[in-house]
Amino acid sequence: MKRNILFSEEGRRQQGKEIVIFEKPQKLKMVLGKLSWKILSMLAEAEMYPMEIAKKLGVHEQKVYYHIRKLAKAGVITITREERKKGATAKYYRALASAFGIELPFGYTNVKTHAFTYMARPLQQFFSPFIGNDGNFYGKIVIGSPDPHGSFKARARDGHYASYLTLFLGQFVQMPEDFIIKLDVDTKAEKEENNNLILVGGPGTNLLTQEVNDYLPIRFRMMPSEQGFLFGGLVSQKTQNVYTGDAVGIVARIVNPWNREKRIIVLAGNKAVGTKACVLALARFSEQALKGFREENDFATVIQGFDLDGDGKVDSIEVKE
Repeated sequence: MKRNILFSEEGRRQQGKEIVIFEKPQKLKMVLGKLSWKILSMLAEAEMYPMEIAKKLGVHEQKVYYHIRKLAKAGVITITREERKKGATAKYYRALASAFGIELPFGYTNVKTHAFTYMARPLQQFFSPFIGNDGNFYGKIVIGSPDPHGSFKARARDGHYASYLTLFLGQFVQMPEDFIIKLDVDTKAEKEENNNLILVGGPGTNLLTQEVNDYLPIRFRMMPSEQGFLFGGLVSQKTQNVYTGDAVGIVARIVNPWNREKRIIVLAGNKAVGTKACVLALARFSEQALKGFREENDFATVIQGFDLDGDGKVDSIEVKE
């Protein structure tokens, strides 16, 4: 008998189970009798032998044997084991599959899941330029190089947080054909003019974050010195507040200055732990983190990470402004 997979969708959860297809209509007829259907339903729940079925249904054992033979001939039940009972051999049966059906030889279409619609509303709006109506991701995620580079000659220690972000986004988008994660040293020259960008990491470790810093509503303080630049935390252009804590960062979305049709998202902290707090802000606390987001405006918010369970790892956030 032909076997296919039957898909069902409940909210964000997609489930599948095997379905056996009746290739001859007469086999379906063998299953649809009232008693046959009762027996098949019982064998779908657990393996049983005919005497046991007869007792549960309150019918003669020979009647059950008759319908068991019909179901076996139709190919919808199978013997799972045999056991000696009172000098006789009891054969245990079980339904062959959890679903049976008929199929006409046409009508297949390519299936694309649009799980983006299950994303929380603030996140849908925030990521809308990056995810198309076809469910595909359109953009690049840029992380800092792990080798010494840039004005600070720094090694990025926060790039691995992009893997958590991509795992989160993977619930809602199709698998891209190309690699979407790139190092800042590979994208700086071309500036990815034709792409939406998600920049993970602060200006000390991500050269593209450094380049867009002047366009951010909340900026990293980059102070010139004889050694190059000194890094002085975050400063808000609106309130003039300065944030220097290690676990502080920004979640921002701005127009791409190299292509105004595109957008740039920045998830960046004063230190690596601040970047982690920003990634968690989107993945776990989006309603709180994106409360002030408006689709038509550039957006930035200050995120403070906290370790609530005392295990030395950031697990919660607070929006500072």
